[in-house]
Amino acid sequence: MSIAFKLLRYFALVLVLILCLGTLQYLSFKPDTAFLKLKQFAVKTGFYLPAFYAHIFGASAILIAGFFQFAKKVQQNKPLHRLLGKIYIFGVLFFAAPGAFVMTLFIHRGTGVFISFLLQNTLWVIFTTAAWVLIKKREINQHIMMTRRSYALAFAAVTLRFYIWALTEIGYGVAFHNNYLIIALASWIPNLLVVEIYNYYQRRNSADTNLKQMVS
Repeated sequence: MSIAFKLLRYFALVLVLILCLGTLQYLSFKPDTAFLKLKQFAVKTGFYLPAFYAHIFGASAILIAGFFQFAKKVQQNKPLHRLLGKIYIFGVLFFAAPGAFVMTLFIHRGTGVFISFLLQNTLWVIFTTAAWVLIKKREINQHIMMTRRSYALAFAAVTLRFYIWALTEIGYGVAFHNNYLIIALASWIPNLLVVEIYNYYQRRNSADTNLKQMVS
């Protein structure tokens, strides 16, 4: 593993931990804490808060569990790998993703933003379910690639908030025309593209290795 890749992993871990630590303030379960102050119209419906808590706490668990799933030491420790895998899949399918679907209904930043989040959540469920099915079939390589796709969409929670923070710091914010739509799309599409490129090169390298073994 190159030094640059290691630094990138450490940076990603720091961002994950910052996001997860930020959810601790919501353990007070006060309906007007931080972000919830902007969603009082949704809170009053009675549907939003349960979905919100399921999403943020579920997402925190799966972001950490999923991150360490890609470490070789964890993959070599099969009991730990299975445990973290179950936490990830269960957390996505029964907490984080369902909560996100409900929260998406209360986004009032235009049709484009709504479609972006809805599509992201749908793909997240599809990829996670597919990863689960593939490991049950013992299709290891396909399972790993599908898990990467799933985590790329989970990591969108991190990239979204990073973009919001960065734009706010440089003075643009997220209020001007189409800005939120841009960061909503940028939070998950580039993540997925990076994973697809990585999967492509891994498949090609694997095919080259198999070919060399056949002719040697």
